[in-house]
Amino acid sequence: MGARMTRAMVTTIAIVATAGLIGAGCGGDDNDSASGDSKLSGTVTADGSSTVFPISQALAEEFQGENGEVEISVGTSGTGGGFEKFCRGETDISNASRPIKDEEIAACKEGGVEYVELTVATDGLSVVVNPENDFVSCLTLDQLKTIWEPSSKVTSWKDVDSSFPDDELVLYGPGTDSGTFDYFTDEVNGEEGASRSDYTASEDDNVLVQGVAGDQGALGYFGHGYAEENADKVKAIGIDSGDGCVEPTTATIESGEYTPLSRPLFVYVAKKSVDKPEVKAFVDFTLDNVSDLVGDVGFIKAPADTLDAATKNWDTFSAA
Repeated sequence: MGARMTRAMVTTIAIVATAGLIGAGCGGDDNDSASGDSKLSGTVTADGSSTVFPISQALAEEFQGENGEVEISVGTSGTGGGFEKFCRGETDISNASRPIKDEEIAACKEGGVEYVELTVATDGLSVVVNPENDFVSCLTLDQLKTIWEPSSKVTSWKDVDSSFPDDELVLYGPGTDSGTFDYFTDEVNGEEGASRSDYTASEDDNVLVQGVAGDQGALGYFGHGYAEENADKVKAIGIDSGDGCVEPTTATIESGEYTPLSRPLFVYVAKKSVDKPEVKAFVDFTLDNVSDLVGDVGFIKAPADTLDAATKNWDTFSAA
């Protein structure tokens, strides 16, 4: 397995391997298969969640080490933006940090896009502060709601807790196209999409990290994997959902102890794309290798029975 991957600051990365052709000197159609005496070529297009991006990027790089003639592009338009492209038939794969919504299902139906949903990993959302913040190690769900609800008038840390200093509270979070935004607002504020709007929003988690890292009074939230990857720049704090403070770690997220900010991560694959051998081979590769790879990029394995079910669903879907 390759070295730990990091996110790029561009919104779309085309990974073009320079490895030699597989099975050099052997005959056969370029699009026959990824093994044996044939070589695989073509393109795979994926877009969607910035949270799922490091997983897709790492899988694409590993896959291209074996299939150098396949070009894979991975975009980060956010879960919602990814589904918009997917349902218009513009992409083969849509990465998502939440399940597809009813209106997106309808858009795909209107666009004639059939698909399968596959759970590939588990993630938690980390609430982070600047590393120089020495007075916050844990917040309750009620305090998070006080900060982030649409009617919030909180502008200083003292507004959150009277024991905190009267320092300006500067907020950073995902944009409205993000599945992370949808999940956080639903779990914290009780309604998906319900949030104050006077904060720095971005679909690029790197922007959020840099914002929190550069402002001593900052607070933000994004995927646990990216918080771990940038532990030298931001400090993740614990969350008390009623049973005491729990910090986001691989162990607490995997066990479900870190609640309610743990979630599954998905890929959606279009039926029309199954006819592209390179797409089918990449999805096969994903399901075969994702459990070995997710830890390298800061995520957590999906439960074995969940991944088994995803593999069976994919086998049925791709064979139909």
